[in-house]
Amino acid sequence: MADCEMGSVPKALRHRDQSNAALGVCGWILVIISYILILATFPISIWMCIKVVKEYERAIIFRLGRIRGGAKGPGLFFALPCTDSFIKVDMRTISFDIPPQEILTKDSVTVNVDGVVYYRVQDAVLAVANVTNAGSATRLLAQTTLRNVLGTKNLSQILSDREEIAHSMQVTLDDATNDWGIKVERVEIKDVKLPVQLQRAMAAEAEAAREARAKVIAAEGEMNASRALKEASMVITESPAALQLRYLQTLTTIAAEKNSTIIFPLPIDLLKGIISARG
Repeated sequence: MADCEMGSVPKALRHRDQSNAALGVCGWILVIISYILILATFPISIWMCIKVVKEYERAIIFRLGRIRGGAKGPGLFFALPCTDSFIKVDMRTISFDIPPQEILTKDSVTVNVDGVVYYRVQDAVLAVANVTNAGSATRLLAQTTLRNVLGTKNLSQILSDREEIAHSMQVTLDDATNDWGIKVERVEIKDVKLPVQLQRAMAAEAEAAREARAKVIAAEGEMNASRALKEASMVITESPAALQLRYLQTLTTIAAEKNSTIIFPLPIDLLKGIISARG
């Protein structure tokens, strides 16, 4: 950890050292001439020298091509009209959409994936001095990172582990843009579009799985019902009076349905007695 911090400090101070470098004889002559012109045209020149940056902005001043100090702002700062130029840098969080990328997954499935990235400028000097266009470079890097990360995942992992994939992308982007003064705060996977044929196959597979579960549940219900009927028959066999009560319960149920014809089941024992009496 200490090695990383020691290696990163010179990068951050490199541009500060440039501001302290000597301008040379010609440079100092031009600076002195600029001051003389300001004094000669005072107070009109003061409106050309005083600049303002807002609370969320920073100004990087270049004096004869060299960075003068660090980032200025917010508020007022002074710039010579002839020798100084400045660039404003927005320090607010910026978001951009990653265009849909056609990606071949690890299990050879082609999908279209898009996302969104949130980042902000952490070091205005590095964002100006180390990269031509920090925003454009971050966008291109995000597209490449999305393809590289998802190319190592299976389709099932892409569909189920979006948060893990987004976090992996965020860490990778943050490490890559550190030298640009960019802090990647958040990455989100927005949508994963599958081919139509694959969607149909997955829908058929899901439907088959549901039907299989329904059949298993129905079979378990039949098995439980048969066990209950077996236990009931054993109870009725042990007690003939229970069979009579079951007959009466059946008649009550039939009568409640207002049927015109009612079949009255006679006990088997009674029928045996009648048959033996006739014989």
